[in-house]
Amino acid sequence: MKKLYTHENRLIVFNLKNLLEEQGISCFIENEFSSSGAGVLAPVETWPEIWVSEDYQFEKAEKIITEMLRIKTHGVDWICSICSESNSENFNICWKCNSPVPEINK
Repeated sequence: MKKLYTHENRLIVFNLKNLLEEQGISCFIENEFSSSGAGVLAPVETWPEIWVSEDYQFEKAEKIITEMLRIKTHGVDWICSICSESNSENFNICWKCNSPVPEINK
């Protein structure tokens, strides 16, 4: 068992956990309900953490997290090359047809 990732925003942590589980990575959240301890504990110690259950899956999980956190658009809306729908800059997939953002927008 190894700690992979922590962040103050629960939504980010739970989203990344879901992405890992979709890829077959066995993981769980620690400190899920610790936020009420902030003030008594250092705030960073109450952040939710993703832990990988199986050590042999850690490297794969680390690569997935790194890639997901790296994906960014360059501040412009983009047009889907499949359905020609306009997508907001913060979308990584087309909202209409689920096609990924073109490489030039990454």
